[in-house]
Amino acid sequence: MFNLRSSGTIGLIQALIACVFWGLMPVYFKLLQSVDALEIVGHRIVWSVPLLIVILYFRKNIGGLATALKDPKLRLAMFASSCLIAANWLIYVWAVHEDHILAASLGYFISPLLSVFMGRIFLGEPLSGRKWIAITIAGVGVAVLAVQALDTLWISLALAASWSSYALVRKIADIGPIVGLTAETGILFLPFTLLLIWLTYVLPASPVTQHFGDDRTIDLLLIGGSFVTAIPLLLFASAVKKMTLSAIGLLNYLAPTIQFVVGVFVYKETITLSHLVCFVLIWTSIALYTTDSYLAGKAARKARSV
Repeated sequence: MFNLRSSGTIGLIQALIACVFWGLMPVYFKLLQSVDALEIVGHRIVWSVPLLIVILYFRKNIGGLATALKDPKLRLAMFASSCLIAANWLIYVWAVHEDHILAASLGYFISPLLSVFMGRIFLGEPLSGRKWIAITIAGVGVAVLAVQALDTLWISLALAASWSSYALVRKIADIGPIVGLTAETGILFLPFTLLLIWLTYVLPASPVTQHFGDDRTIDLLLIGGSFVTAIPLLLFASAVKKMTLSAIGLLNYLAPTIQFVVGVFVYKETITLSHLVCFVLIWTSIALYTTDSYLAGKAARKARSV
């Protein structure tokens, strides 16, 4: 039975809520279908800055942000990661608006496996035979999809590459998740504020595109993007401290699984034979990778106890 007061159980609940948030993100962005994807990302960044600063204030970590921004190498890393996360968000919102939720979910299934490969290439992290097989199987899955769905494959690969590269930069940079996100959105705050002013007040009005100020519901949803960004990140960052790495690794696949279900059953996206084969191969590679990580962790714990 679960002990609801135990640290591990609280962490699991926090992680599950965060993953459900991320998994249902397409539903949120579909409500903003009338707003251009670039404008949505702009508002997501601009409104996140004051919210994150308030969160840092109550967590008594404003000093951590100031310290991080004083380091030239860390500033450069945050600039790189801010560009990567903005690109990832933009591609994702555009994909949701264009009814490519399946392609987006595939990108986030591929991403952890790509991160493992990048860790081997750039950080020299060891890879077991099973992990190499898992990466190979995932590669075959992508190749299968390329045969029949080449027009949307770029979405999956771009999301996987941008997110994995973002994770790599954040792994190298010694900075916490909330402080890091505050620094990233802070770096992008001024250019995106100017962009939003230009899109809203300078460009001629479009009969098919809404902007901030045109509709109260749309305004609230655009501002709410900051909460949709910060809340799951806070929950997941807290959960990571309470759970094992293998459990966190498994939960990373919950969000894209929910997105897959939303795309197929809520928005009736077409799933082809190549999609099915690709997803089966990706899920097989994930199962192999997760099993290997579990066994490696178990062996390490056993070695420490001897």
